[in-house]
Amino acid sequence: MLTLPIHASTRFVLDRPHYPENVGAVARAIKTMGFTQLSLVKPSRIAIPSHEMARKMAVKSCDVLDEAWIHSNLTEALAERSLVLATTSRSGVSGVLQPREAARIAQGRVTRGGTIAVVFGNEKTGLNAEDLTLAHERVRIPMAAAQPSVNLAQATQIIAYELFLAALDARSTRR
Repeated sequence: MLTLPIHASTRFVLDRPHYPENVGAVARAIKTMGFTQLSLVKPSRIAIPSHEMARKMAVKSCDVLDEAWIHSNLTEALAERSLVLATTSRSGVSGVLQPREAARIAQGRVTRGGTIAVVFGNEKTGLNAEDLTLAHERVRIPMAAAQPSVNLAQATQIIAYELFLAALDARSTRR
């Protein structure tokens, strides 16, 4: 597996995940891009890494589930992170970045020795206004259709992909 500095510096945080299938699919999504750090904040009683459906969806990524952190609150999960990116599909949130721009900012922070957290909200409600205030930047995935959002694992995959591309680009420009 190709390992880049951003991989060791980035944690994906799921705030109050509800479905074990999404937890497993997120583990798989981030691992395909080389990331392994996953935190769950107050998961529902079934959205835990050991749930059979989480493990089924985590194809070749059960190691990510096995090493996942469980936190009682979002502040705890974000401790010691120098850059927090919060995803949102809410309209009316100002100053949102697109994933590619957020990834360039994250890569710049990692280059300077920083650590990153990317936060995703609950499948049904997303992140609330208070959660969004904990972030340094907010990120929205643009969509062509009038859909309110993409699936949690899909959103995680898109962000992980953009972070990976930004890291590859940074590596090639240093050569």
